[in-house]
Amino acid sequence: MPGPRTPGGRLSARAARERFRAGVSAPTAGWVPGHTQVNLISVPADWADEMRLFCDRNPRPCPVLDITERGSWRTRLAPGADLRTDLPRYRVWEHGEPADEPGDVLRHWRADLVTFLIGCSFAFEWALTAAGVPLRHVEQGRNVPMYVTDRPCTPAGRLSGPLVVSMRPVPPRHLASAIREGSLTPAVHGGPVHWGDPRGLGIADLARPDYGEAVRAQPDDVPVFWPAGERPRRC
Repeated sequence: MPGPRTPGGRLSARAARERFRAGVSAPTAGWVPGHTQVNLISVPADWADEMRLFCDRNPRPCPVLDITERGSWRTRLAPGADLRTDLPRYRVWEHGEPADEPGDVLRHWRADLVTFLIGCSFAFEWALTAAGVPLRHVEQGRNVPMYVTDRPCTPAGRLSGPLVVSMRPVPPRHLASAIREGSLTPAVHGGPVHWGDPRGLGIADLARPDYGEAVRAQPDDVPVFWPAGERPRRC
């Protein structure tokens, strides 16, 4: 099976970060196979204990791989990386609402921020590809579609919200492989929480994702849903 159809598949992790620091902005599905990708959540220090508790109570959507020191933009996961500049895009929240989507957060950075690095489902996609599972969003050059479900996460202090899932259409003959390979990677969300009828998660229309982009499925594809680390919110 051919590898992911993305220029990022031919880069080292360091080279990918250098591109993002230089201004490249693109979905990272299929980038740097064999390496772990992460989501970044930075919160003021007075929210950090609640964020840690929220992650402890909801390890599937929020598997923590590293927590920085207060004010630090460094991580042991990627020596030399700058967490303020080395992501392709950031979303800045103010008072519970999105306020900006810059290419870096240098002007937003604060000395009291604590950063949580959360395992990302893109990290297990190289294993799906190696097992022969097609990735429609990578084939189509799109971000993976994500949906807000009717399943609540366990609240922690001021943080609460519904479970969000990412969806990958999988041909029936590859369904067992997709479930198996995902389950072998608990640090990046683990196995799927549901497959088949999206109404089982309260999802009405797969063509209208809440985050990411819709993908074109083949007629016999089965929608498979993994936990995603999107948007724990303030009560």
